[in-house]
Amino acid sequence: MLEKTEILDVEKLLGDFELMTKDAENVQRETLKMILEENGCAEYLQNMGLNDRTDPESFKACVPLVTHKDLEPYIQRVADGAFSPILTRKPITTISLSSGTTQGKPKFVPFNDELMETTLQIYRTSFAFRNREFPIENGKALQFIYSSKQSKTKGGLFAGTATTNVFRNSQFKKAMTVMQSECCSPDEVIFGPDFHQSLYCHLLCGLIFHEEIQLVSSTFAHSIVLAFRTFEQVWEELCDDIREGVLTSRITFPSVRSAMAKLLKPNPELADLIEKKCSRLSNWYGLIPELFPNVKYIYGIMTGSMEPYLKKLRHYAADVPLISADYGSSEGWIGANINPSLPPESTTYAVLPNIGYFEFIPLKENVEEHMQENGNVSFLSTEPKPVGLTEVKVGEEYEVIITSFAGLYRYRLGDVVKVMGFHNSTPELKFVCRRNLMLTINIDKNTEKDLQLAVEEAAKLIAEEKLEVIDFSSNVDVSSDPGHYVIFWEISGEVSDEVLKECCNCLDRSFVDAGYVSSRKVNAIGPLELRVVWKGTFHKILDHYLGLGAVVSQFKTPRCVEPTNNKVLQILCDNVAKNYFSTAF
Repeated sequence: MLEKTEILDVEKLLGDFELMTKDAENVQRETLKMILEENGCAEYLQNMGLNDRTDPESFKACVPLVTHKDLEPYIQRVADGAFSPILTRKPITTISLSSGTTQGKPKFVPFNDELMETTLQIYRTSFAFRNREFPIENGKALQFIYSSKQSKTKGGLFAGTATTNVFRNSQFKKAMTVMQSECCSPDEVIFGPDFHQSLYCHLLCGLIFHEEIQLVSSTFAHSIVLAFRTFEQVWEELCDDIREGVLTSRITFPSVRSAMAKLLKPNPELADLIEKKCSRLSNWYGLIPELFPNVKYIYGIMTGSMEPYLKKLRHYAADVPLISADYGSSEGWIGANINPSLPPESTTYAVLPNIGYFEFIPLKENVEEHMQENGNVSFLSTEPKPVGLTEVKVGEEYEVIITSFAGLYRYRLGDVVKVMGFHNSTPELKFVCRRNLMLTINIDKNTEKDLQLAVEEAAKLIAEEKLEVIDFSSNVDVSSDPGHYVIFWEISGEVSDEVLKECCNCLDRSFVDAGYVSSRKVNAIGPLELRVVWKGTFHKILDHYLGLGAVVSQFKTPRCVEPTNNKVLQILCDNVAKNYFSTAF
């Protein structure tokens, strides 16, 4: 009984965080020492010539910076069941599959108990700060979370998405209960074999417990928006289920039907109440607080590629606060959102110095080193050297390097962050973009953020007609010379050709990178092309990734589709309804 009533000691967590961040440099040295002492016998580190040294200086001198491609042979051997310690002393028993939306195929990443513990530490820390601002108690959470099946690798290791590995871990549910954030849906719904059926049942469970729901959450903002877009389509059917106490025939899996039967009882009064609430809403504005009157906040990752969904989420949320969840990836965690009252666009993440060892590559222009050889001066372009956690500078941008307890050493995460300030001696980071997600043809360099800003600017032209861009992506078309940018839009309704031509020109003008503008002016880059796709196209892309074993809670729309990601490119190109070329230059 004690375990059931256990509640997180928020004040102790906050106190521990303050102590740790006041001494971030020493905590980092101790963390690296722990990682290297624990795994020094592993083949990878043995080959580096560290000779049991654990100090940062020796570590950086001996161990090279790597990408996933460098570590892939080692991880593959682990997945294939190699017996000897390869990356870690303890055997890796689980493999995480990254979302795979960038290159079109998921990557294998080691997952172990230590990584699960750092996940829970991040969850607990951010909850402590969140609960100080927006206290919740004795309630339930409407969590749009989904877990795909775990498969097995050749060597017999469990393999699943990072979220699946977390949700299926026995510690996860216990942690949610302690944080008073227990999901209102039964496990059979979360682990259901069909995402569409699970989503319907999540909505139904939320309505059944509508007065007890204190927070609405998912891993990504996209999943929350998708859930309430779905609600718009199925709300009358949900009301029928509640009125009759009988689950719709669209739910076909026996385990899910059986679990829902225990919750669903005839309740005509509730059905009438929901119908009344829905009928008086204007274009579904404020849907979430209308359905869940005691909701305190909406929670999920809302930065980076999720920012485009904020406008729609705010429409559903009205005055309910949106709080962006923590900063991490399939490879490991980095920081917690300790300023939950900030809007998602301003969210920063304080790095927890004890969950891994962190380095940062400055993203200033590459340093040119003068080299004198036989009397001739030449220039060698070199990448700046990484700096430590406490050596970063406010206002500067960096690429993140992580060394984790799960066998990744000096691993280039590929994320670009900006240092916004410090909490005690640990930096607060703002996520900027993925470094390798770039629209580029020659000297132009446009990031995911640049694309997002261009889309937001052009979308204002259709907002005047009460329409919106549901989702978007892009591609560089070099099949003809000169190459040009292609932007794919899915729009919520019909827009005139005249307005769409304007949107196309606006997109072209909104890429302000000097290399792009100068190249456009001399036609080294061709006119931007806007391709409007049929409604439901991006849902087909989601279904494609679900078919590959992804889960919707980990899904991110690919913002820049590489040529290697030919299946997604084919879906986009096969569903083009109209296309326009810019006349802006």
